[in-house]
Amino acid sequence: MSAGPSTTLPGRDVLVTGGGGFIGSHLVDALADDCDVRVLDDFSTGSRENLPEGVTLVDGDVRDREAVAEAVDGVDAVFHLAAVVSVDRSVEAPLESHAVNVDGTLAVLDSARRADARVVAVSSAAVYGDPSEVPTPESAPLEPLSPYGVDKLAVDQYARLYADLYGLPAVVVRPFNVYGPRQSASDYSGVVSVFLERALAGDPIPVHGDGEQTRDFLHVSDAVDGLVAAAESDATGEAFNLGTGRQVSVNDLAAAVKAVTDSDAPVRHTDPRSGDVRHSCADVGKAHRTLGFEPSVRLREGLATLV
Repeated sequence: MSAGPSTTLPGRDVLVTGGGGFIGSHLVDALADDCDVRVLDDFSTGSRENLPEGVTLVDGDVRDREAVAEAVDGVDAVFHLAAVVSVDRSVEAPLESHAVNVDGTLAVLDSARRADARVVAVSSAAVYGDPSEVPTPESAPLEPLSPYGVDKLAVDQYARLYADLYGLPAVVVRPFNVYGPRQSASDYSGVVSVFLERALAGDPIPVHGDGEQTRDFLHVSDAVDGLVAAAESDATGEAFNLGTGRQVSVNDLAAAVKAVTDSDAPVRHTDPRSGDVRHSCADVGKAHRTLGFEPSVRLREGLATLV
């Protein structure tokens, strides 16, 4: 398994927004030994316990421009992960989702422009909606299906606009289905943590529809590698998929979870979810060519880190 990024921006002052969250905290761990790391988080979903000692904490909301300006001041690079990441929550509260995801991103980008800091903005595979081709390249149509997807499309486009309009050294990453330690089993966190929790408890594993829908599951350590590679790159004003390029059916995922947990939990098929994307998989050729991104964690190996 990957032991983390091969390069870690040594000696740089780095800000991670949403650094107490699932992906953000793993990124902070990877950077903390070699960088002066700051974290901006209000811990509405993340946890202080996820953070290692020695990081500088700015306890604040990404919508608070003063808190953002304080956090960005003097840093060399900003990894912007703070977000409402729940599709369901974005449907229930689209104004709140927009305020955090879009207004918060604008606050980060504008502060970074004034601080002349490089920005890695985290978008999402949700910008593709039901993709026109699979594996999906960055050039595919961007047709999101939820307020969350629209928010992330705005994040994506604002970051690239700031690069073109203001010369901000900004780059966008579009992760696919990221999983790994510290991921909760709540609805937004993805099917992997839900399946593992059910399997370990011996409860039925819920599979929507026929289970032949496919996803691209990326271990969080590989996602961190991609984020750091984007920060180290000279690329600007561009977007990069982060995934494995491998399609895994939900049925195969359930079987793999049962195998690594040695569980007898039954698989229970439920009604298909309305609007569920049938197939999702990243074309990672551009990230490989430009960033040197090379995901290394196979699914069974990654699942084992959670057990």
